[in-house]
Amino acid sequence: MPRALNGLRVRLVVAFTLVAVVATVTTGALTFREARTGVLQQSQDTVIEDFRHRVNTLVPNYRFPPDETDLQTFAADVSRGGRSQNWRVLVAYRQASATSEPGDAFRELSPEMRESVRTRRATVFQRVTRDGHSALVVGMPVTFAGDYSTERPASGLEVYLTVPQREEQGYVDALVSAIERATVPALALAVLIALLAARGVLRPVRALRRATRSIAEGRLDTRLAVQGSDELADLSRTFNETAAALEGSVAELRRMEAGARRFAADVSHELRTPLAAMSAVTDVLDEDAAGLDEDTATAVRLISEETTKLAGLVDDLMEISRFDAGAAALHLDDIDLAESVRRTLATRGWPDTVRTSLPGPGELRGRVDPRRLDVIVANLVANALRHGAPPVRLGLREEHDPRAGRQAVIEVHDGGDGIPDDVLPQVFDRFYKSDSARVRSEGSGLGLAITTENVRLHGGTVRAANHPDGGAVFTVVLPLRPRGAGDRTAHTDEEDRP
Repeated sequence: MPRALNGLRVRLVVAFTLVAVVATVTTGALTFREARTGVLQQSQDTVIEDFRHRVNTLVPNYRFPPDETDLQTFAADVSRGGRSQNWRVLVAYRQASATSEPGDAFRELSPEMRESVRTRRATVFQRVTRDGHSALVVGMPVTFAGDYSTERPASGLEVYLTVPQREEQGYVDALVSAIERATVPALALAVLIALLAARGVLRPVRALRRATRSIAEGRLDTRLAVQGSDELADLSRTFNETAAALEGSVAELRRMEAGARRFAADVSHELRTPLAAMSAVTDVLDEDAAGLDEDTATAVRLISEETTKLAGLVDDLMEISRFDAGAAALHLDDIDLAESVRRTLATRGWPDTVRTSLPGPGELRGRVDPRRLDVIVANLVANALRHGAPPVRLGLREEHDPRAGRQAVIEVHDGGDGIPDDVLPQVFDRFYKSDSARVRSEGSGLGLAITTENVRLHGGTVRAANHPDGGAVFTVVLPLRPRGAGDRTAHTDEEDRP
């Protein structure tokens, strides 16, 4: 269902309209029933009273028992009692009968009604409908005069009256038309009220939606104007309180995060100079280590190794601080990816240690940052050599994704025991060690985190898994930008330094 047809405004209008329809129909039906009953009851009482009075007035003027002529005259005299409507009268005495009008004037008269008149000795009536026309049928037995304390004996004379209710039907039809005409304005008024109510309800809801979207976009100082004291006003106050608390918490977190980044960057920067001096000294000591005694030479080599590790850790911290500060930028260049990977392995002395499956020269080219690609490959291979087992295999191939286009896929697979399942989700976290008891390692614990940031900077993905044949496999997918694509403006190393 489209969103517009399922919105709160539509539901409010539909609800108000349904309530108005139910209320209008119910009120109209009850009004119609009561009015119709009142009209017919009044007409019925008037006709019966006039009919009874007419019969009682005329009966003493006729001899008894009557013959057919008397019956015919009596029926005609009674029928003239109708004031505004045509009375049709049937007079019956035993087997004889006469009517005020020729023809079958009493089709509406049922056998049950005639039996009731004969047996009950009381005036009876019923309303009947034939051929879409309504009529009132009244039956009355004529009794002999007598003491009111005893039951009057029946004379055998029966008088029946049929009165068409055209006038009453006209009143009822007019009432139905009036109700129908009143329904349309009532529904229009209900829809108008629903729109006004929906507008009043949706105005703060829309304001809340805009404010929530503004908060989601990072504008934490967004607040709502509170009006009134209803539930929506309470909701606005709660939103403002929540937004204020969130703004304070985020500001504190940002302050702490900025302080931590600045501390790491400052420490790393300050360590560079003494580390450079220490590295120069250890290089000199390494050259003279052969002429020193065994204990001194061992100490010199240990100092040299630890200084090298410390220098690598400082470099990694500086790199991480650039990512955290948002100062890392891409220096894109159109290069041969396979040749770049070969150069990375050769520079670090790994050509004979790592088995490669690479495309031929010039077969796979793409626009990437050569330095960051070198870091990605070096960190993955070093991680495989350090924590896995031979053989270490490195593969590079091109794939085509229907949505992303050309992609370069780099896979590094080692022959070790693989990565425990509980470690896989945290393997790219900073300083994460799968063995909490192992407080020292040959690496800084930042290699895979730096790899992740470099891959993400290219718009790619990196994932770790266990190969079905054993060992861990790291897969990097880098989108290959077409030639001429817009590049981000790169900074020099001095500008990247936080």
